[in-house]
Amino acid sequence: MVDFRIDGRYDVIFCVFDSINHVKRFSDWKKVFTAVRRHLSPGGCFIFDINTQRKLERLIAEPPWVHWFGRNLLIIDVTALPSGGSNWNVKVFEHLNGSRYALHEEDIVEVSFPSQQIVAALRAHYVKVRVVDSDRSRPSAKSERLIFTCT
Repeated sequence: MVDFRIDGRYDVIFCVFDSINHVKRFSDWKKVFTAVRRHLSPGGCFIFDINTQRKLERLIAEPPWVHWFGRNLLIIDVTALPSGGSNWNVKVFEHLNGSRYALHEEDIVEVSFPSQQIVAALRAHYVKVRVVDSDRSRPSAKSERLIFTCT
C-alpha cells in the first residue's frame, strides 16, 4: 500500500474500511498519498476514511467484544500499544465437533493521526481537500470516523 505501482491512471481511487490506519508511520501515509496521486487521472479524486484517535481510545477503554456465530466464537480485544496506536487481538474459536474448538488468532495494529496533520500532508499533492465526519457533518473533537476527499 505504501509504494504501489499499477498500470494506468484512474478517475477515482478509494481506500476504505480504515485501511490506511494499518500503516504505522505517518511518513508512510505520505508515501501512500504520493503513490495515489501518481495513479490519478488529471482532475481525479482520492477518497479514504480513517478511524480517529478518539475512536481508538474509546475501543481501548471498552471491554472485549464477544460474539457467537453459530457454534463459533469471536472475541476482539483492543489494547493500547506502548508506542501509540492500538492492537486489535482477534480470536476466533472455530467449533470442530463436540467440545473441540480450533483457535485462530491475529494481532492487527491501527494508528491514527490528527486530521490537521493529514490535511497538511494531502495539500502537498491535491488542490482541494475536504474532510467530513462519517455522518457527513463537520468534523469535531468527538468524531470517530472521518472521510477525506481529495482532488
